[in-house]
Amino acid sequence: MNRTMNRKEFLKLYTGIIGGLSIPGVFGDFACAAEPESGQGIALDEAYLLKGLNALARAHRMSAMAGHLGASLVAGSFIRQQRPDLDPEVYKGIEGDLDRVMGGESVFGSKMTKKSKMTDSELFEAFPKEKPDESLIDGIAEALEKNIKTPRESGHNVIFASIAIHALKERPEFATPSIVDGICKLIGLFDNSHPGSGYYGKTKGRIRGNTITLPDGDDGTPPYEDVKGMVEAVLDEIINQDPKVHVQGYGGLVHVNNHAAAITDLAQYGYSELVPAAIASHRQHLRLWRNLPDVADEFGPAPYAEFNPYTSAYWTSGKVSYDHALLTHRVKTMFGFDELAEAIDDERKEKRAYDKLRYMM
Repeated sequence: MNRTMNRKEFLKLYTGIIGGLSIPGVFGDFACAAEPESGQGIALDEAYLLKGLNALARAHRMSAMAGHLGASLVAGSFIRQQRPDLDPEVYKGIEGDLDRVMGGESVFGSKMTKKSKMTDSELFEAFPKEKPDESLIDGIAEALEKNIKTPRESGHNVIFASIAIHALKERPEFATPSIVDGICKLIGLFDNSHPGSGYYGKTKGRIRGNTITLPDGDDGTPPYEDVKGMVEAVLDEIINQDPKVHVQGYGGLVHVNNHAAAITDLAQYGYSELVPAAIASHRQHLRLWRNLPDVADEFGPAPYAEFNPYTSAYWTSGKVSYDHALLTHRVKTMFGFDELAEAIDDERKEKRAYDKLRYMM
């Protein structure tokens, strides 16, 4: 899909398509802010984008979670396009994160897969030159369709697939057989995955979500069946964060955000048929997270950043966290937040959520 079409134009087009497919109500009253015309914003560095795709395509040779490395580079490469007017220190900080990932500092690479025959740096190496074929991109969506109906590893199946689709639809010249086939194999690794796990206190410990019985009836989770409802629910969760509360599991609010953002991109880039199942799965993910117990008595309040990551103060404060997980999630969350926020025409809610983003950093 050509990004010169803004999301409002996209909605008008796909509303007709959805009607023809008899999938009513997928978007609700979905309305989005216009995106910059093509050429106004450029990738942070095209090399990061391609290296990220290479790493996503090789991740299956290491582990499903190794997809974090390539996904962070792909996400980071689009932040300048999303926000072309940030202070230079922000872009420099993002590049520093991506360089650290390529340098082997991520916990999700060979550090997690001790018997891996590959190093983290090898994930990013170039593939032999091949002729691209944009039609191959549909294969990623087909791989995702097999495991999208229930939460898989805190939404990583959707997050990785959607980030790859976003990149390849924007830059179809990178849609080569080796890259697309490797990404399809990565998404296939989630076919038998569980929803992730949560920490339920000292007595119960950590439990996988597929063995948890959620409360019957209304547990306070908003009932949503379309993109607009999902986006509103996630932004409300971000806005209503209480820094005194500490819950652990299912990827935290970071993944609730990134999972939802990935679904909005699936819709935008032409895979609306996947959206109803994806939204139902996301709501299950959100319910699992919302029903976790507060463990602040055991671990203290949840840590948070003094500054917002879109400001130079965050990166120059000397307090940037390189926590083993945050290294690959910080940039993906910045990218995901903007993709999510663009999917709703509510500037006040977007600003309120933006102001609370530091509690996820």
